[in-house]
Amino acid sequence: MKIIAGIDIGNATTEVALARVTDSEIKFLGSSLYKTTGLKGTEENIEGIKKAIFSLLEKLDFKLEDLDLIRINEATPVIGDVSMETITETIITESTMIGHNPDTPGGCGIGIGLTINIDNLKELKCSLLDEEYIVIANKDKNFLEIAKILNSEINRGVKIKGAILQRDDGVLVNNRLLIKIPIVDEVQLIEKIPLGVKCCIEVAEKGRVIEKISNPYGIATIFNLTSEETKKVVPLSKALIGNRSGVVIKTPQGDVKEKIIPAGNIYIKGCKTTEEVGIQEGAEKIMEKISFLNVQDIFGEDGTNVGGMLRNVKNTMSKFTGENIEDIKIKDLLAVDTFVPQRIKGGLAGEFMLENAVGLAVMVGTEKNQMENLARLIKSELGIEVEVGGVEADMAIKGALTTPGTGKPLAIIDIGAGSTDACSIDKFGRKAHTHLAGAGNMVTLLIQKELGVENFNLAEDIKKYPLAKVESFFHIRYEDGSVQFFNEPLSPSIYAKNVLVKNGELIPIDIQNTLERIRDIRRESKRRVFVANSERALKKISLTKNIRDFEFVIIVGGSALDFEIPEMITEALSKYGVVAGCGNIRGIEGPRNAVATGLVLGDREC
Repeated sequence: MKIIAGIDIGNATTEVALARVTDSEIKFLGSSLYKTTGLKGTEENIEGIKKAIFSLLEKLDFKLEDLDLIRINEATPVIGDVSMETITETIITESTMIGHNPDTPGGCGIGIGLTINIDNLKELKCSLLDEEYIVIANKDKNFLEIAKILNSEINRGVKIKGAILQRDDGVLVNNRLLIKIPIVDEVQLIEKIPLGVKCCIEVAEKGRVIEKISNPYGIATIFNLTSEETKKVVPLSKALIGNRSGVVIKTPQGDVKEKIIPAGNIYIKGCKTTEEVGIQEGAEKIMEKISFLNVQDIFGEDGTNVGGMLRNVKNTMSKFTGENIEDIKIKDLLAVDTFVPQRIKGGLAGEFMLENAVGLAVMVGTEKNQMENLARLIKSELGIEVEVGGVEADMAIKGALTTPGTGKPLAIIDIGAGSTDACSIDKFGRKAHTHLAGAGNMVTLLIQKELGVENFNLAEDIKKYPLAKVESFFHIRYEDGSVQFFNEPLSPSIYAKNVLVKNGELIPIDIQNTLERIRDIRRESKRRVFVANSERALKKISLTKNIRDFEFVIIVGGSALDFEIPEMITEALSKYGVVAGCGNIRGIEGPRNAVATGLVLGDREC
């Protein structure tokens, strides 16, 4: 009799299965998991392995000396990375227009005039009263002072056609004016507005949106732009589409400049040929090139965004493995079309526009398997016999087949943080496996970029947990329409806000998007990565490239615990006539522990 621990060192988590093994029987005693420390297959893994083993031994009241053997998985370390490359490279340059969209403008209509500081109004001589003005007022003055000065100057004959305020006082000032004008407020960087230049303010009526300055030809009409200048203001006009208010200022030539780093081209090297595709051609074209090539390596154009990103991934792998960077190859890439908020160069309050972009996830493998070396290090650290137990895909199949109700031919989809792995076994015992770029981290990036969320952890939570709207102090409405009531009043800090329901706690989301919009982005991001990659992986491991070859498909891995991913994948695969669903390893573990369980089973027949 032996006590054997199977340890699956993954890219994100390290999982352990412990069993008592005899010639005739295997009795599993328990399992545990801990986050993987360091890059998979490196010495840094030992700390996470120790944490996972000791927590399990303590739970079972075992000692380290009780262990007879440790088996670890045989797998080449891989590293995944994600990046977002914008298709449109130029935002605004040189003769720049500056736009803004406050939430609470004052008045309505269009105002055109020269910018002037409110303190300089009193210095205007009679000869200058024929000009029309847009007044600038910073936070030093409150709404009462501003309204008093404006009314006084209007009575003196000054033609004030609009105002730009730093404070959130637009409505308060407008309510006190003798003659109503459009007012834009909450302009954070008001000191950057040049004085004495032509400016246009537009505020729409409630329930409507601006029309003049959200149209590039409208801006061209106001500022007498040439055709070339009109092309440059297209991003600004796009940024103001759908807004209730905005301000556009023509700054002096060359006042705002930006350095352009092009998105660049991707080069996909096959066995016989190398294909070139530009980021600007979009994700569909990129994936089309990848699909018909036996990819040997992928690299980017020097001096571009994508070139730097792909080079950085190879540098990271080289650092961890000690291999020459030229020997490290990118084996797969997933491209996804998306939209990202782009900050407008020269903006005064973080103005942005939604721009087309391509999300990229890449995966790098090396030819150097470091697991034998890691096994020696673990043995030296723990004093326990350690062996490399077998190819990870084989072990995953053995573990997955302990799910009740499964059989051959079987395919497994293992969705992790950086990669989507798949392996299969047919009725004759023939096996196949593949590793593809793109998984949980890619989905988080898409959510983060499309919603304009700066905090990665918040985007991760949006991916993992359902949404709700706090509709009163005593009830919330979930994204599916169901309602939950509370006996005690909810905190005023979350009243009328969108929240995440995380382990029974309501976490407010301070994002300028509706609940429906956040939900749509979350679900669409998952479909474009998890569902698309699952179908891509199954076709790669099918002998005929047909998903119908499989009777059973089991979803395993950390992402299979997601509250909606298994349902999405199951629905997508239903059209192929396969039995697809979330795994339940050994009937008790759910989708976790497949490889660790397979390592304990060892050479026993599937």
